[in-house]
Amino acid sequence: MSVQRPLADLLQRNSLVQKTTRRVGNWTHRVVSWARRKSPWVLHFNSGGCNGCDIEIIDLLTPRYDVERLGILKEASPRHADILLCTGPVTRQSRDRLIRIYEQMPAPKWVVAMGSCSCSGGVFHGGHNVIGGIDQVLPVDMYIPGCPCRPEALIDGLARLLATIK
Repeated sequence: MSVQRPLADLLQRNSLVQKTTRRVGNWTHRVVSWARRKSPWVLHFNSGGCNGCDIEIIDLLTPRYDVERLGILKEASPRHADILLCTGPVTRQSRDRLIRIYEQMPAPKWVVAMGSCSCSGGVFHGGHNVIGGIDQVLPVDMYIPGCPCRPEALIDGLARLLATIK
């Protein structure tokens, strides 16, 4: 009888520890997903194009649109980025670099194709060196069409993508 009592106490404590661990795990998961939604870090990759979309991305950083007030930060390193923002069509030369950058990003990661060139190949589609849109190489989570797409469309697309992040 004296052996069974400490065993029952130990099992009860173990159950309490498991419940507490689950609560802390759920809480940390909620905090991390909240931080991902509220402060995404975006890495821009131009795979070759006319640079019209690049100018619109630069316009997002000016005081007129100022996406940093929404928590969206432009990141220079793939090891810290959450979202890969691609412009231009995928060429044979840029394909391997694009895949390598995508693999360097930590999970979870999202890919946004901005502009008609990155969505489908655009005016460069059918060229001898052009593979096509970004979806020919990587899984794309959000398409933002336009040639070039307006900064408002890019902000709206990123907001919709962030709304899907759990």
